[in-house]
Amino acid sequence: MGTRVIVGVSGSLSSLAALHHAMDEARRRDALLVPVLAWTPPGGEAAYRRSPCPPLLKQWEQAAVQQLDTAFEQAFGGYPDDVRIRPLTVRGEPGPALVDAADHPGDILVVGTGKRGNRLQRLFRGSVSRYCLARARCAVTAVPPSDLMAELGRVPRLGDPMKLLAKAHTSVGF
Repeated sequence: MGTRVIVGVSGSLSSLAALHHAMDEARRRDALLVPVLAWTPPGGEAAYRRSPCPPLLKQWEQAAVQQLDTAFEQAFGGYPDDVRIRPLTVRGEPGPALVDAADHPGDILVVGTGKRGNRLQRLFRGSVSRYCLARARCAVTAVPPSDLMAELGRVPRLGDPMKLLAKAHTSVGF
């Protein structure tokens, strides 16, 4: 089977940093890169079980595939052709999906650590990187936030440019 580098991808800045690290690792080892995007229906599985809608489920699946494609577009300008890549979208929570995907002892699992959330947020959502470090059956590489991410965290957010534009137009009488 050979070495596989599995990487969690969500489209966040920290997951794009992990994707870059995983791509470098796959190139170095001549390994198969398996980018994994885990998704759940809006409102969670319990909400979907109460009101199932197969056509919507299909749209959400397609949106997950598109989100993974977009991450590669943002990170590399598309899927590089010098590395074997097998993209994978999984319906489920990110931590368990990544641990299940990295099921061979020779695998390398790469996750972004992201920024630290507040305690309440961690209580309800947990940390994907901590989950993987505690449960994976293979080597795990946790990629810390880059210096650029730290700088971006200090920049005040202006919000949605379209909303700001609309607000500017109404305030000057357009």
